[in-house]
Amino acid sequence: MARSKPSSSKKQPKRGVDFKKIKRKIGRKLPPPKNATNTEIKSKAIILPEQSVASERAGLAVSKKGLTLKELLQQTSHHNAKVRRDALTGIRDLVLKYPAELTLHKLAIIEKLRERISDEDKVVRETLYQLLKLVIFPALKKDVPGSLISLMMAYIFNGMTHLATDIRLMAFKFFDLVVQHYPSSFFMYAEKVLQNYEDILRKNHIYLQDRSKLKNALVGLVRCLSLLPCNRRTVDPSYGKNTETQGSLHAYELEVPKEHTDFSSIIKRLEDILPILVNCFQDFIPLVHPMSSLDAQSFDCMLYLLRSIDLSVKFFLYGIDKHQTDFGVTKPTYNEKDMPVWGEIATPVFLRKFLEVFPLNQLHNTSGKDEDKFFILNIEITEIFLHSNEWIFTSAILMERFLEFIENLLSGKIRFNSRSGKALQEKHLTSLLPFIPRLVSLVANTWKSRLLQAFTMAFKDCKPESTLNLAFLSAIEEMLLPSKRQGILLLDASEPEILDHQITWIRELPVLLVRLGDTLSSLSKVILHLLLRLGQYAPMNSSLAWEYDIMQHTLGEFYSMCLDDGSILYGPFMKLPKDCQELSVCCLYYFSSLDSLLLRSLVYCCLCDNLEPSVLFRIIDVLHSAYKIGHLQLVDLISFFVTLVARWKVLPGRLYTHVENAKKISNRETFKAITGAVCSCLRQMGDDALIFQIVQRVILDEIPLNPPIDNLCGMLRLLVILDSRPTKLSEQSIIILSNSISEYLIDAASYIPENGDEVTDSNQISICQYYLVPCFFLFDRSDKLLNLVLDLMGSSIGEDNSSLACNHDTQHTLDLSSRIVAVVSILLYMHQDIKIRRRLSSCKGEITRILQKMRLQVYTP
Repeated sequence: MARSKPSSSKKQPKRGVDFKKIKRKIGRKLPPPKNATNTEIKSKAIILPEQSVASERAGLAVSKKGLTLKELLQQTSHHNAKVRRDALTGIRDLVLKYPAELTLHKLAIIEKLRERISDEDKVVRETLYQLLKLVIFPALKKDVPGSLISLMMAYIFNGMTHLATDIRLMAFKFFDLVVQHYPSSFFMYAEKVLQNYEDILRKNHIYLQDRSKLKNALVGLVRCLSLLPCNRRTVDPSYGKNTETQGSLHAYELEVPKEHTDFSSIIKRLEDILPILVNCFQDFIPLVHPMSSLDAQSFDCMLYLLRSIDLSVKFFLYGIDKHQTDFGVTKPTYNEKDMPVWGEIATPVFLRKFLEVFPLNQLHNTSGKDEDKFFILNIEITEIFLHSNEWIFTSAILMERFLEFIENLLSGKIRFNSRSGKALQEKHLTSLLPFIPRLVSLVANTWKSRLLQAFTMAFKDCKPESTLNLAFLSAIEEMLLPSKRQGILLLDASEPEILDHQITWIRELPVLLVRLGDTLSSLSKVILHLLLRLGQYAPMNSSLAWEYDIMQHTLGEFYSMCLDDGSILYGPFMKLPKDCQELSVCCLYYFSSLDSLLLRSLVYCCLCDNLEPSVLFRIIDVLHSAYKIGHLQLVDLISFFVTLVARWKVLPGRLYTHVENAKKISNRETFKAITGAVCSCLRQMGDDALIFQIVQRVILDEIPLNPPIDNLCGMLRLLVILDSRPTKLSEQSIIILSNSISEYLIDAASYIPENGDEVTDSNQISICQYYLVPCFFLFDRSDKLLNLVLDLMGSSIGEDNSSLACNHDTQHTLDLSSRIVAVVSILLYMHQDIKIRRRLSSCKGEITRILQKMRLQVYTP
């Protein structure tokens, strides 16, 4: 029988449970365990008065974020780069808002900021650079001791030797910033700095991979080398603020500190670094020749390399010889090819190889903008060649290349294509023009002719406002006149072709002077100085002296012109500064024969109210000096003097001054001084009789023009100073003068003030002497003149005043009663003069007739 299966419904026995599983719903917070310890602590706040941070900073300078200077300086060393950057920014804002903080804590600020020169973060270094450049150094420029510079330099030198290339190159940028604000610091560390420049330039893998890194270092090197002394004279771009047409030595030469400068060590370092600069430049040449365009970074690096080479060469050529005695530097020796050698390196060897690359980009297969870059580089190389062409031996082929380039640049065949092409053209041509005189004197006749032709064409085409004019004038002076230092004439004027160009330059000078007007007084001063030197040094009876004399016909426009309608058009002379006027007046002395037209232009200027009296007296003095050496005709000078006295406008005003204003020179006092100066010149001219005859004739020509009373008084004084007793006046002159003097005396009497509150006896006597005494002198020397004058005065009383024709313009219209009073005053003044009183005794008949006519006029109903 089969076994039956157990029933499935039979329950199994229950086992024991260790952990009870609790089901939790999602999102519900778990309850705390049953054995959890409550750690919550409850307490009340403890308030301590006068312990808040805000109260501690009351009155302190804080940044925008509320941090003090001390806290900001501490944060510059924070491990977080962003915190360091923010701290530097905060220091900038705080110092700008509270400048006194920088003055008080400059040492602590510099000590802390210098640590960031070698910061690993690029932005931190750049922020520090801007902080020093825009805030710290400008504020402390006049108050930075050498100790602060030493603090900076220690960390700058650490940066220059850093393993990271970026930090090394940035250190050179920091040093450039120091030199910008404190140029003398370069000479304190010159040897070590140049050593670091040499080390960085040797690593060509750095600048060939990233040329932007090299540019910062080269900018600083150019600035340092530009501080080296160089006595090569260059054109001053500020339009010659001094009187010389050529500028001074380099701007920083006077700042060279002797106590910190060892030029022998600098020379040694430059001997080492100059070949490296050349090699560095040559490393760029394969990179730019095959390319269709020259990138900006490569161009900048090549440009600064060329400028560094140029500055080094100029120091070797010009600076060492000047400072060798001051700093114990010995003169260079010379090898078998007459090349100067310093140390063991014959510098010209690698320079000749370097110049062989000229010109760059000969195929000209680039765009216009890139062509401009190559032109600039070629000009820089040309300038190096011009500095060193007498130092090194160049082949004829290479010389031809440079000469052709210079000719094309002068003649305008080479032009810049960019928008600023004109400014670039003028800038770079200005740097080459100072070399033209010496270059022309050295090259063969064929090239001499070509260079002079291009130079003259460029000078004539140059606009008056162009900055090139100063460079042209400097070169022209060097090719026209002997050297100021050596007294050597570079160009021989006996050669016809050279003389033709020199004549062209001379003829252009007055034209340029007139075209300039008064817009560029500094350039006008240079031209006038050149004209003065030309007049001083041009050989007598030479072609240059002849051209100088002819120049006065054009120079007349510079002073003034009389237009067809009779009006006067004044030239630039009237508006130029006094120093320019002085130079132009001195030029008059050197004309071998002053033209009457030029004298007429001068007298118009002298008669102008705007001309300073000192300039007027200077003109009188120079013309008188020119007469004494035979450069001015006697008749012309006397005509100039008499015209000046006869037509100089005396402004109306009182004839006397208060005591407190006695020192103030009025217009009438100036005229008295002019008359006195002319009288002094006339007495020194020689034969008084001859001078008197000429003066008499010129004055009699001026009297019919009805001069005012002051001018007629001045002319009478000229006659008196030359006349003698008995008088030298002719019969005809006495008749003409009697008509003028009779009316002149009546007008003069009306000028004499009557007694009043403001009138003193001294005033009356002074005015009487000024106006009446010249006539009294003439009366004392000529009885006939006295008789004629008395008769005419009597006739004027007896006639109708309306029918009288006045001989000259007067400010007073006299009626009959005023005329009678004037005549009585004149007779009284005559009676008071002892000499005239004697003369009146022989004129009783004339006086009697005058009195009878007065009586008739008084008693006539």
